[in-house]
Amino acid sequence: MLKRRINLATAAAGAALVAVAVAGCGSNAQPIQVNLAASEVLAQAAQKTAEVTSYTVDAVVETAHPQESKGKVQGRMLYQSKPQLAADLTLDTVDMGGKGLPGGVRAVLQGDVVYVKVEALKELVGATKPWIKVSLSEMGGSGEVKQYLDQIQQFDLASVTKMVTASKDVKSVGTESVDGADTTHYSGSFPVDVAVQQLPADQREQASRNLAELKDVKFDIWVDSDGLPRKLALSGAKEGATLNASLFFKGFNEPVKIEAPPADQVGELPKGTTN
Repeated sequence: MLKRRINLATAAAGAALVAVAVAGCGSNAQPIQVNLAASEVLAQAAQKTAEVTSYTVDAVVETAHPQESKGKVQGRMLYQSKPQLAADLTLDTVDMGGKGLPGGVRAVLQGDVVYVKVEALKELVGATKPWIKVSLSEMGGSGEVKQYLDQIQQFDLASVTKMVTASKDVKSVGTESVDGADTTHYSGSFPVDVAVQQLPADQREQASRNLAELKDVKFDIWVDSDGLPRKLALSGAKEGATLNASLFFKGFNEPVKIEAPPADQVGELPKGTTN
């Protein structure tokens, strides 16, 4: 049950949930035209985010259910696509339904290898070192490690922005400063089934699973003069349950430092736990 709840919460945080795979050769963003229609701005933002090769995102996700306790997931991620694909995710707070993960979650992705650090995972699989190393090529389609790898997938900048282009009612609601950057604030909603279709075919199944709990998603997005999203707020509800998420993006195309943990603190995943 805890696994399901965590996945639901982080699904909102990413709104799209795909394997982290933003490609591009760097951003040559030009200031957007102030007279563009709101839908055109979103389309431009989706194009420009696909060109971003590195960024930092801070996220807070909160859930509530009539029959269950409130939940919260909060953390940050560093991401780069060059010189190799890498991400460093830290979840300081993972508290769903009154059940938390002491010490939080840390996951580092480098190329086709992921390092995971979480006390609960150590107990589940019998690991003896603080970190567990897993080759993605050897990891099966399920398993406890994949649960935490999925957390990385929820913060993908390009996919989040692509999803909101499915909106048919987006409109500009003013200008605001976000983390020192001048932005235009847009508000709208998108149907989940249509939004999922905006993603590449190989990403839609994962997106559909993670957003299955929601029907329509309302959003607010703050876009800067380079056409890049600085903030995204999402909210959804179904059968009395609610979900709210806020993501703050910064450091576009700036160098990030993502390192594997020290070798003496890393152990292999025990056999029989990758499927």
